[in-house]
Amino acid sequence: MRKVILFILGLVILGGAIYVAKSMIDNRRIPAPREKKITTSVFTQRVKNTNVPITVSTNGLLSAKYRLELYSEVQGVFEESSRDFKPGTYYPKGSTLLRINSDEHMASLRAQKSGLFNQIVLLLPDLRLDYPESFPTWEKYVQEFELEGELKPLPEPQTEREKLFISGRNIYTPYYAAKNLQERMRKYLLTAPFSGVLIEALVNNGTLIRAGQKLGEFINPTVYELQVPVNTAYSDLVKVGQSVNLHNIEKTKEWTGKIIRINSLVDQATQSIQVFIQVSGKDLREGMYLEADLQARQESDAFEIDRKLLIDQNQLFYVRDTILRVTAINPVFFKEKSVVVKGLEDDMRILARPVPGAYAGMPVQVLEDITQTN
Repeated sequence: MRKVILFILGLVILGGAIYVAKSMIDNRRIPAPREKKITTSVFTQRVKNTNVPITVSTNGLLSAKYRLELYSEVQGVFEESSRDFKPGTYYPKGSTLLRINSDEHMASLRAQKSGLFNQIVLLLPDLRLDYPESFPTWEKYVQEFELEGELKPLPEPQTEREKLFISGRNIYTPYYAAKNLQERMRKYLLTAPFSGVLIEALVNNGTLIRAGQKLGEFINPTVYELQVPVNTAYSDLVKVGQSVNLHNIEKTKEWTGKIIRINSLVDQATQSIQVFIQVSGKDLREGMYLEADLQARQESDAFEIDRKLLIDQNQLFYVRDTILRVTAINPVFFKEKSVVVKGLEDDMRILARPVPGAYAGMPVQVLEDITQTN
């Protein structure tokens, strides 16, 4: 009996303890969490409206302005060159680029000139009798005739009858045949028309060259042209004689060029025109890829900012009283990484760098103003 009473008493004590604990838990007051106010730090820049130059950026490949593609008009064996006929070889003006063996052609020329000489010698006796006043001139021509030298022009007949007389003795036909061979003889020798560099060589010493065969390519490495496309929207702003800033892809080197030609033909696919820029300077090479900045016009009372700062292409964040706000702007020209805008007030403090998750009314802390560098 005693055990039963102790058991019931234990249950009562345990139930009372559970009841008291539950009451204490239900009546406990939990303090409301305090809202943490987060302030974002931002970098800003002050607006200073000025005249902003509008530049059109384009690019193209550099090529030599003075270029000579070497072709052979005659057939023969490559005999010699004043220097090694290989790419990169420099040739001064007037030096021999390439000489083709002309022994066979020279023999034909000598034979033709010899036949002409014989015809003139046979003409002299009849000329002494019928046209004695012209005989001394023709006699002197025979005395000065050279098989190896340059073929001189025939003496001019003094009358029409004399001209018919000389033509009847078959003088003009062999003369012009020899003249033709003599002119063709010049084609066996190619000389440099200007000082330059051989950039392509397709034959070697001893090579049999055929008529019409390409031999190589020769350029002047001091003057170059850059052909670049310009959108037709800016065609009226680009003029011959205008200076152009040029730079390489890495933007480590710069040159100044000048527009020398503008093509009137519009490319239907790109709606652009071709502009040709002449440039000279150190470190320029055939085939280099250059970028050109064409100054089209100047936009007054404008400011240039990073394109990443735009909101919906026509809005911008600015800071007033440590609060981020939004203002409407007017973009007037988009560049590759920046945009020229109008509608900002002087000394307005705008963001210098994009802020992730920014919104109008956002509290911010300004770290410092960054000076704008265009």
